[in-house]
Amino acid sequence: MTAQDSATEHTAIAVDRAGKAPQASGRAGGGVLLAGLGVVAFSLTFPSTVWGLESFGPWSLVALRSVLAALIAGCALLVGRVPLPGREHLAGLAVVAGGVVVGFPLLTSLALRTSTSSHAAVVVGLLPLTTALLSAPRTGARPPRAFWIAALAGAAVVIVFTVQQSGGALSAADLYLFGALLVCAAGYTEGGRLARLMPGWQVIGWALVLALPLAVAGAAVALPFEPVHLTAHGVIGLVWVAAGSTFLGLYVWYRGMAEIGVPRASQLQLAQPLLTLVWSFLALGEEVSAAAPVAAVAVLLCIAVTQRAGRGRPDRGASGGREGTRDAIRDGGRHSGRDGDRAAS
Repeated sequence: MTAQDSATEHTAIAVDRAGKAPQASGRAGGGVLLAGLGVVAFSLTFPSTVWGLESFGPWSLVALRSVLAALIAGCALLVGRVPLPGREHLAGLAVVAGGVVVGFPLLTSLALRTSTSSHAAVVVGLLPLTTALLSAPRTGARPPRAFWIAALAGAAVVIVFTVQQSGGALSAADLYLFGALLVCAAGYTEGGRLARLMPGWQVIGWALVLALPLAVAGAAVALPFEPVHLTAHGVIGLVWVAAGSTFLGLYVWYRGMAEIGVPRASQLQLAQPLLTLVWSFLALGEEVSAAAPVAAVAVLLCIAVTQRAGRGRPDRGASGGREGTRDAIRDGGRHSGRDGDRAAS
């Protein structure tokens, strides 16, 4: 494939005529699995952050996790001999870096100084709906009404459950949490769009590398001013949020979004607060009420409805749709040859 528009148009038509519905269905199933693995990885973030705060201050923790994750990503990019992203991708990667690599970890770490892990899970309950709202105008997705009804119902269940578990009181930490919600949704939306043009691990990899200078500067400034008391929990928490949540989790998450679309993938995160409550109980000793199984069943039902509704009307740009396939290949063709090949694969 070349970068010429005429060649990419012929390729798009050829793909459309090939009729690869079974492959599209298989890719959708794999996308759900990948996005689900990302949710599991993310559900450990808050408990791991609480552990990390035992050893590091919030600014130091975020800076160190970004540096470690960037080193892992940089090594992976070098081993894979991945070419530098095109200039047209830099703005999108900057949004991913600002929202997912820096903004969300920093704001949630600041909140977790005074908030419990279970209370912080309220931001995750709102994240799927916020991501879907931000992604609709950005990606051209048009989910049906049933999708939005189920999404709102699922978000309401999660919000009521998590707020009730935290006592229903709002604190100053909520400002950090709602700010984290917005910047993370923006990062997810832009990352999901870029993951249709390049592999998901390269999206988060280049975003981490792009944020590396800021992370190094942040660590150099924060470490002298914030006390460091190394503990086993602190080190484990730092390693997980760097390698597990920031790199591995975002890798499978963005790849899953590329397969099934941003709105559908975002609804899988409705289960994340409940998983976080389980890990908070097991790792931190936080109490979880008997209402958890009831909320879990309600959330899973909402997820099932959103997935079924999402299949009824494919998103523009989602893998498997005729219009999405043509748009992805055409967009990729305007970039380098390698980018075009990735979009068509």
